[in-house]
Amino acid sequence: MWEQCMIETVRGTFEVFKKGHGQPVCVTHLYSEYDVRGNIFADLFTEHATVYLVNLRGCGNSTDDLSKFNYSMGHTVDDLEAIRLALRLEKWIFAGHSTGGMLALKYATMYPNSLVHIVAGGLCASSEYMRHPSSIYCPTNSNNPRIKEIIAMLRNPQSTLEERRAGNKEWALMSLYHEKHYDTMLSRPNSGKTVSKRLDYFSYEELPTYDLRPELPDTVTKAYIYCGLHDAQCPYEFSAEAAELMPNATLQTFRQSNHSPFIEEEKEFHQFIATTFK
Repeated sequence: MWEQCMIETVRGTFEVFKKGHGQPVCVTHLYSEYDVRGNIFADLFTEHATVYLVNLRGCGNSTDDLSKFNYSMGHTVDDLEAIRLALRLEKWIFAGHSTGGMLALKYATMYPNSLVHIVAGGLCASSEYMRHPSSIYCPTNSNNPRIKEIIAMLRNPQSTLEERRAGNKEWALMSLYHEKHYDTMLSRPNSGKTVSKRLDYFSYEELPTYDLRPELPDTVTKAYIYCGLHDAQCPYEFSAEAAELMPNATLQTFRQSNHSPFIEEEKEFHQFIATTFK
């Protein structure tokens, strides 16, 4: 189990889960809530580092004060900086997957001097992935109508636990290259349930104008970008685009993976993570 910590900052109190020893690494996702079970992605870094798994504003027991701040990526990065300062860390690594990877890009553009490097994947530097026919979030994708139904169900507080589990399973299977890996996901201690109010803010307030591409060529932060070749959420070319735009980025391709190479090619992903600490 992970150790729960409540971190007092100038921007409010945040719930953080800690595990591992060594160089500090921050891990989070833009709209997920964690608990003492930790998270499969974050757990991979604990072999090399002290990992801080953060419940962002509005998640878990973290502050949800919106009188001055909101759920935007910019304010979220400012919250993460407040946590880093409260922990008295000079620098840390930031690691994020999917919208956590997008948050990593934003962090790199805003506070390069606070980061050793970022590890980020399954991402996009703009909202273009929503219009790519290979993405399940594109209206022309055959899975898109069902994805919309699942998301609506998860937003509905009247949905039963059985409905939520079934919907999450269906969503997960759309994002796996081989269905057999679903059982692997279930067999590991894991948390990270969707926080609807943060997902809604991202979807309706921020995503329509989200585009970091003009800023990335001037972003000096070292970046380890990765992606599954068959990613059905944020297609591979978007991670490749981000890596190409950033002057100090490398791209790791996982050829037998969809959206979750840290599950689908776990051994290879372990090796990839190890290289980021050398």
